[in-house]
Amino acid sequence: MNTDLLLDVEGLTVRFPTPAGVLTAVDGVSLRLGEGESLGLVGESGCGKTVTALSILGLVPKPGRVECQALRFRGRDLATLDEAKKRKLRGREMAIVFQEPMRSLNPVLQCGEQVGEVLRVHLGMGGRAARARTLSLFEQVGLPDGAEIYHAFPHQLSGGMRQRVMIAMALGCDPLLLLADEPTTALDVTIEAQIVSLLASLRHNRRLAVLFISHNLALVSETCEKVAVMYAGRIVEAAPVDEIFDRPLHPYTRALIECLPKMEGPPQRPTPIPGDVPHGLALPPGCRFSDRCPLAVPVCREREPRLSAVGSDRSVRCWLCEEERGGGA
Repeated sequence: MNTDLLLDVEGLTVRFPTPAGVLTAVDGVSLRLGEGESLGLVGESGCGKTVTALSILGLVPKPGRVECQALRFRGRDLATLDEAKKRKLRGREMAIVFQEPMRSLNPVLQCGEQVGEVLRVHLGMGGRAARARTLSLFEQVGLPDGAEIYHAFPHQLSGGMRQRVMIAMALGCDPLLLLADEPTTALDVTIEAQIVSLLASLRHNRRLAVLFISHNLALVSETCEKVAVMYAGRIVEAAPVDEIFDRPLHPYTRALIECLPKMEGPPQRPTPIPGDVPHGLALPPGCRFSDRCPLAVPVCREREPRLSAVGSDRSVRCWLCEEERGGGA
């Protein structure tokens, strides 16, 4: 797909000083997203996916420190914007859907008022116009009885309906980029499928670029064209989604695929990945996945491989792939 570059992130690093030392949550991450494109950022909890999204929006909580070689949106350097300009950009041109709408929505305000507030702040709409726009948004995201939901409080709605309210809020100002952070967490599989289908439909109808964050590769395969696999703060593999499933190169990517239920053949239990993602203050030497990798060789535990190009639209961070290309160890 030929697209104009919308988001350009290069060398993003996020650190948090703690009493035990400096924790690096995101380490040298680079991402590019064109207009109308969809990119899945995949990995287990604790890999740095949400912090990456918050960094793009300028929402990393203090005392976190964000460093980057480039952080541009539509050619603008986000790293140099003051807080007022970032606040103007958020919600208007970039928006986010968080994974837990019950924690993101104000429990003492009606849902319609919360969506309308975004329209009044960013678009300067009056009360009547904001209400009409809110009801239209509720219809677009598949919420029945919009007038009733307008006056409902979050606790009166189901999880799926609350998530649709969050999506309506995010889309209120027709943003160019939507960051969806685990938007189907805690939803049953039927509602999960509906939310994924809704996001895909909205993306195509609005030419909306989406950064879809998830631990579930299967969900990403249904919504995204490209995938970046993240582990312990690093991107370990990036490729078009079809290539990731047809020929995963990094052992971590293969392990994530093995965790998925098998849809063909006799019933099989998914294969869990042994161990846990290493803590940011206790990263292993060498490859960060080496302690959990069944294919690790001595060099994997001694030196970290670089993220290397494999063809024109793919990259991987693995010593075994280096050896296959003749790079040696």
